[in-house]
Amino acid sequence: MLTATVTLDPAFVVGPVRPRTFGTFVEHLGRCVYTGIYEPEHATADEDGFRTDVLDLTRELEVTTVRYPGGNFVSGYRWEDGVGPREARPVRLDLAWHSSEPNWVGVDEFVRWCRKAGVEPMMAVNLGTRGVQEALDLLEYCNVTGGTYLSDLRRANGAEEPHGIRMWCLGNEMDGPWQIGHKTAEEYARLATETARAMRMIDPTIELVACGSSSSEMTTFGAWEHTVLSEAYEQVDYVSAHVYYNGADGDLASFLASAVNMDRFIASVAATADAVRAAGKHEKRIHISFDEWNVWYIDRMRSEVPTGEDWPVAPILCEDTYTVADAVVVGNCLISLLRHADRVHAASLAQLVNVIAPIMTEPGGRSWRQTTFHPFALTAHHARGEVLRLAISSPLLPTAKYGDVPALDAVATHDAATGEVAIFVVNRSPDEELLLDSDLRAFPGLRVIEAVTLHSPDHTWAATADDATSVVPQANTSALLADGRLGAALPPISWSMIRLKPTETIPVVPNRGGRAL
Repeated sequence: MLTATVTLDPAFVVGPVRPRTFGTFVEHLGRCVYTGIYEPEHATADEDGFRTDVLDLTRELEVTTVRYPGGNFVSGYRWEDGVGPREARPVRLDLAWHSSEPNWVGVDEFVRWCRKAGVEPMMAVNLGTRGVQEALDLLEYCNVTGGTYLSDLRRANGAEEPHGIRMWCLGNEMDGPWQIGHKTAEEYARLATETARAMRMIDPTIELVACGSSSSEMTTFGAWEHTVLSEAYEQVDYVSAHVYYNGADGDLASFLASAVNMDRFIASVAATADAVRAAGKHEKRIHISFDEWNVWYIDRMRSEVPTGEDWPVAPILCEDTYTVADAVVVGNCLISLLRHADRVHAASLAQLVNVIAPIMTEPGGRSWRQTTFHPFALTAHHARGEVLRLAISSPLLPTAKYGDVPALDAVATHDAATGEVAIFVVNRSPDEELLLDSDLRAFPGLRVIEAVTLHSPDHTWAATADDATSVVPQANTSALLADGRLGAALPPISWSMIRLKPTETIPVVPNRGGRAL
């Protein structure tokens, strides 16, 4: 059996657990909106047409933010089409996904859904086919209390109080040649800067995200971020990062090590932002909004968009069925995002429902949890307080893509208010069990209160509407704590969570991590 050691100490802190780490993404793509969050004819639909079974699962997932309405969709979107009487809204061609958009759901419905789900809306503006004025119009509609044409229009449309949206994305993946209105770094930098400056004239409290590279594999990666931030640094708060992984090439070892790439990606974006900060002698620091990430088998047939004269409403698109191995990679990516809590201040799992999503639905029928649902929900629920910087010593595994990588990866959080410690850990080995040996002597008086592991002898097992529960996180009875050391056996290709709490009540002290947005 392989053995890895992990040492925890409350003095070594990365930063607070940031609630926005547990965001997701709703785009007008495939069945994410229609027959996903919205289906008026469904048996569970509420008075606004929202599926309450999906709302319940969204709350269980403990989502904190939802990015909307895209994604590639936003670069051709006219937000005005989605407000006012539903019967008067136009049907438009969505060039991004070769679909028809009926505009049954728009900004007001989305914000209403967010309130019901208990999540913070994160809005994107169209900087592909549109620009400064249209972004200002949308902000006025959403955030101005009243007394202007657009704020009063919102009130007339049934939203008396302003939507109060705080976080705004300045376009989407504008470096991508596939993007409607694709721009060079210089072109985008000027447009984003002027849009941001003008938006702050309406609402100086908003937080703005500049587009970073669509992926670290782009030939312009690094140079794009440098050019954009050199122009926009003082006007924005975040730069975005996007990444998707999959194991379609059959290289399981490299796929299980995908978070190694995420770590490197984050480090590179942070280094570029800091280089611009130093050169420009800026006081503030730009942080990262990792607002698209997931496992996505982009070359599978279900990801092929319609063609020709076929412009369907809500076609089946990007409806990946996730395996246990996929869930382990998702859990490991969450470990990476938490580990970088000092620089990653927001993240969005793409997407929430049906489209490469943890939640699946049948039109008019059932909903269920995919394998990826479980590590996300448990991490979102139990990561509290501060993220700890761990000392990890692990055996190495060879991979074709990333060289030798640690078999074990882990992160831990510590809630000073309750004394609770949560450890999130993966065994990346495709075929060997791993013994976790954790030094917890810096946390005297703890006891194990929960230990669960997501694993299956068949790592290709996937949930379906007929069977979504045969493989779920199960109690790991091997997790034992004695004399300040925690041991646990971790099966191959597994994600685990171990929670510990003081045996006696400790005095309550301020929780520097908190959970407030």
